Amino acid sequence: MHDTQLKELSGRTVLVTGGAGLIGSRITRCLRGVGARPLSLCMLDAYPRRTYRDLFGVDPDDPDVIVGDIQKPDLVREAVAGSDYVIHAAALADVAACTRKPMTAIHTNITGTQVVLDAVARSERVRRLIFVSSASVYGNGAPEDRAQQDGECRALRGLLEAVYGRLPSQLHENARLRPTSVYANTKAWGERQTALTLGGVGTSYTVVRYFSVYGEPQVIKRNSHSWVVAWFATRAALGLPLNLNGGGHQVRDLVHVDDIASATVRALVAPRAHNETLNIGTGVPTRVRTVAQLVAERFPNSRFRETPLPPDDPLGGYAATHRMETVLGWRPTITVEEGIARYTDWLTRTPEAIPAWLRTESKAAST
Repeated sequence: MHDTQLKELSGRTVLVTGGAGLIGSRITRCLRGVGARPLSLCMLDAYPRRTYRDLFGVDPDDPDVIVGDIQKPDLVREAVAGSDYVIHAAALADVAACTRKPMTAIHTNITGTQVVLDAVARSERVRRLIFVSSASVYGNGAPEDRAQQDGECRALRGLLEAVYGRLPSQLHENARLRPTSVYANTKAWGERQTALTLGGVGTSYTVVRYFSVYGEPQVIKRNSHSWVVAWFATRAALGLPLNLNGGGHQVRDLVHVDDIASATVRALVAPRAHNETLNIGTGVPTRVRTVAQLVAERFPNSRFRETPLPPDDPLGGYAATHRMETVLGWRPTITVEEGIARYTDWLTRTPEAIPAWLRTESKAAST
């Protein structure tokens, strides 16, 4: 996309639900960079307040930071009424947390999404809504799609998998969705509900399916297996073994949070993004074991430990990016090697980002 299109955002107000989190705060920074006024609507309950202020750069006292719940219709309607665009990124986005607390996931990811959609559908001011979805809606790489390939293709793939192990799947936007976790199921519902609610009233929308987001200042959460770069780097910094769930053979398309923010802001005003669904990924498959090895190069005393594969952890795949590149006129700029180096450098400079609970576990393990 040409920068002339981004000029459309200058002076515009953009509501970002979940705008105080890692991704949301980076999106709001990007919006300010193009002259927009971002409004952040967020609960500020996923981390300690100092994390938002010191690491994410979010001031809870800023009048443009609205502390509240997207399940509150009056609050959401008021925020939407003053906005030209909406980016709906608020969610219980932790896969393991959604599995442990499915009702909480339903309240936030489904009820909250419907409240936002209803407010936007009633607005005569909102020009476009971006619904933030996830590559998890694809499930485990669409094995049924592979099964439908012709015999020669299946035989060749079977031979290659016998030699190299499971080959990664390239995931296309028109593939059938097969969510295999509570979190993925809520996102698949949100995609369809966005189309039904906004398509019915003629409000423009775009669905963006984020692949594996990483980057500073990402902070790990207890009892979570998401955010593999942050987990490996944080454990390595404390001298703890890097846990390779299932041997680390899962495939991820790692997208730096700066690239995620850039793509999302471009999707707001790209003419061809109207009512589209876009993968936001690099198109480069990276095995989890490779991520561990790249982190270990930054922490030479690192050691690996193979652990069981969590039941809701997808084998994964990587993004087909042709539609994204065509619609947005853009592609990601930060490689995995560069992004991991940036994250580990940041973590070394910012040791306070390592949670106290993990430091306690580390000390207990060494005694």
